[in-house]
Amino acid sequence: MKKTASAILAALLALTLTACSGSSGPAPSPSSSAEPAPSAEPEEKKTINVAVIKQLDHASLDEIANAITSELDALAKANNVEIKYTVDSGQNDQTTLQQFAAQYIANEVDVIIPIATLAAQTMAAASEEKKIPVIFAAISDPEGSDLTGFDYVSGTSDALNTNVIMDMMFAQNAEIKKVGLLYSLSESNSAKPIAEAKEYLKNRNIEFVEATGNTNDEIAQAVTSLTASGVDAVFTPTDNVVMATELVTAQTLAEAGIPHYAGADSFVRNGAFATCGVNYTDLGKKTADLAYQAVAEGMTKMEDFYLMDGGIVTVNTETAEKLNADYSMFSSFGTITEVKTTED
Repeated sequence: MKKTASAILAALLALTLTACSGSSGPAPSPSSSAEPAPSAEPEEKKTINVAVIKQLDHASLDEIANAITSELDALAKANNVEIKYTVDSGQNDQTTLQQFAAQYIANEVDVIIPIATLAAQTMAAASEEKKIPVIFAAISDPEGSDLTGFDYVSGTSDALNTNVIMDMMFAQNAEIKKVGLLYSLSESNSAKPIAEAKEYLKNRNIEFVEATGNTNDEIAQAVTSLTASGVDAVFTPTDNVVMATELVTAQTLAEAGIPHYAGADSFVRNGAFATCGVNYTDLGKKTADLAYQAVAEGMTKMEDFYLMDGGIVTVNTETAEKLNADYSMFSSFGTITEVKTTED
């Protein structure tokens, strides 16, 4: 009652003061005296933090990382979100990879994208407690690498069709008598395709020579041993250790007249003769899409991994010229893409 009476008295007093004010002009219009309406504040964009970690630096993994970040930029624009990302390299050292993993977990990133097997295994193990999504890229054998069966792990596989590459080798030269198998024992990516290559060659009664190494110097020695052994062709799967030496390896083999068949187009861009397999730019784009899906929608509907389509034949025309090698027969294996040697 006191509040109501006070309000009434205040209103009456205001009317009295208005009547006695002596103002003869018109009352100001409400529009001229009203304060402007405050503008609505722009809606704050959602921020997604992404950690991209390469196992090491070389052309294949760089190509994938660049494709991932380009697609993340496109996804941010298309979905009106902010995507912040870092790109690191583990330098092919597990201790370094573990240090990065601990940093990502402490920073509570939204998703981790490891590129290549050792990086993926390290990140998956580190994320087990907090279940931060891990979306791996370019794992040739996810099951054999123990990267399946986790509800917070998925990604893309670049599994080779080894028999197709072997078929290409013999289609180009039916007189092959001895094949070199060049790979690293430390690369789990290489185990399955090398076993498949051995089985293929045994079934054709073709001699093969294995040459392995775990460092650049050891790979160089392995290549020298293959040229001395008189091999007619060399096969390397998607082996990261060999890939890191490919500019030199490819040149050495080409000068010896030996075609190098490899597991990825990035090898061919660094001088190998030919491959039939996955386009790593497409693989990187798909990996980024999966990472965004994992954050935006969760991982309940995601598969253990997604196998990328192959069927793309890549030929280095400069190497073909050095070898005086015809490659027209490769058109029966897929669409031929011709490239020249680059250091990218």
